[in-house]
Amino acid sequence: MEARSPAPALPSPPQCGHYEILHRGAPAALAGHVTSITCYRESVPGHFRQIEPASLDIPLIIGFDGPFAIGIGHTPGPSDTVTSFASGLAPRNVVIDSFGSAHCLQINFTPLGAYRFFGLPMHELNSRLIAPDDLLGPAFAELRQRLGEEADWNRRADLAAAFVIQRLGKRPATASPAIAAAYAALVGSGGRLRVETLARRLDVSRKHLAHRFSIEVGANPKTVARIVRFNSALAKARAQASPDWADIALECGYADQAHLVREFRDFAGCSPVRAGQMLM
Repeated sequence: MEARSPAPALPSPPQCGHYEILHRGAPAALAGHVTSITCYRESVPGHFRQIEPASLDIPLIIGFDGPFAIGIGHTPGPSDTVTSFASGLAPRNVVIDSFGSAHCLQINFTPLGAYRFFGLPMHELNSRLIAPDDLLGPAFAELRQRLGEEADWNRRADLAAAFVIQRLGKRPATASPAIAAAYAALVGSGGRLRVETLARRLDVSRKHLAHRFSIEVGANPKTVARIVRFNSALAKARAQASPDWADIALECGYADQAHLVREFRDFAGCSPVRAGQMLM
């Protein structure tokens, strides 16, 4: 019998020493609009893969060197390469390949912050990678050049924050107070607040609520609640050396452990155990 060749090893995340990173929280002036600003640069050649589960972060990536290959819900191919991009909510995992030369700055917006910053219905960004030049015009090209010329990463993060603050200052507060309150209530409940209850509190129909959420947040309230609940479960698992998945399912409001497993398959692309291992 002919011996079979071993399967090729899958790419794995870069190890310590293979990259530099600066992670900054948002300044007070951007509270409620931006959650974090991160500078990242790889320093060792290779093929690396990171898998990010669904979240409520809306990223703007400003690239300075090698591209990423990104697949939303799938393994990326040659046609999926990007250097700078913006994206909306993606209710599934995102597979990110890099090749040892990735160098970028990432601004993570809240959905309502992104709605005001980009100034267009958020569902138009969902599960897509869009060139920031198409959304922000010449101002983005100027920002990218200034950031690329800045050697100090803290000053680079300050420049990015100043750009966002300036742009937000020129735009009206587009999110309606009712939807902002409804979104905060969903997040604050850990995704356990029922949509019917939310609509009743606002004295609107479920259809109207879903429509406004699609525009201002990017997904209907049920999907947002599912993502919130999934991330709550994942955070609880990461806080435990040996997660008790049945207890986590009960605590987070899943019908049972099988329900939790299905949600992890949808939002992380793998089992709860595997998701916890990848993100530890």
